[in-house]
Amino acid sequence: MIVKDRLVLVTGASSGIGAATAKAMARAGGRVALIARSKELLDRVAAEIGSAGGDARVYPVDLADAEAVSAVAKRITEELGTPDIIVNNAGSGKWLFVDETTPAQAAQMMAVPYFAAFNVTHAFLPAILKRNSGHFVFISSVGSRFVWPGATAYIAARWAMRGFSEALRADLNGTGIGVTLYESGVVTSDYWKNNPGSRERVPKMGKLVPEVTPEQAADAIVDGVLRDRRHVVVPFMMKLTCWNHALFPWAVQWLMTRTGYRRS
Repeated sequence: MIVKDRLVLVTGASSGIGAATAKAMARAGGRVALIARSKELLDRVAAEIGSAGGDARVYPVDLADAEAVSAVAKRITEELGTPDIIVNNAGSGKWLFVDETTPAQAAQMMAVPYFAAFNVTHAFLPAILKRNSGHFVFISSVGSRFVWPGATAYIAARWAMRGFSEALRADLNGTGIGVTLYESGVVTSDYWKNNPGSRERVPKMGKLVPEVTPEQAADAIVDGVLRDRRHVVVPFMMKLTCWNHALFPWAVQWLMTRTGYRRS
């Protein structure tokens, strides 16, 4: 799907992959709607896009609040129109064992990203179906394919994101609407600073895979939309790991578990 002159909505756009993707979409000629909770941070991203000659509008909202999402979707539609491309990027969650995780934390990890993505998709899908054109992007993790110790609720939420994207693609089969699932290994974003203790739980096997910058992730996402790709995985070493997992799932999973984090 082309990006130039299209309306692109990006959730979790205040930092990391979301902010980088918004900027990359703007560079590709898209008009960008930025969504996250922090208006201050969104304003900074919008200002950067504007200073580079792009077009960005800010819509602060709590994506876990279905009613608030419905209201902001109505406002976006009235002010800008129905989005052509929706990037469901918002996500949260610290890497913890089950007994370290409170029920409230588990619920929040499922609320964002999964329910956030559901709420946004649900709000705009009727108009997109009526138009019969558009593209949804879901930002997840390779944790939706193989797992590692010490990040249980986080990983479960990413499996939900993968399941939702695959099921939505089946729903939309035969339409003019595309669905792309993006997955990668470690991304050098503020996530790690905001979730201390999580980075130490990356499996030793995973440390053999080069880290990805938010800008590299954003470029891969834009390319995935332009090429209408079903699945985008970066970097190549992680893609190779996914291929090996498809052929030898028991072997890759054994390595992830054996080289994973262990409590002292």
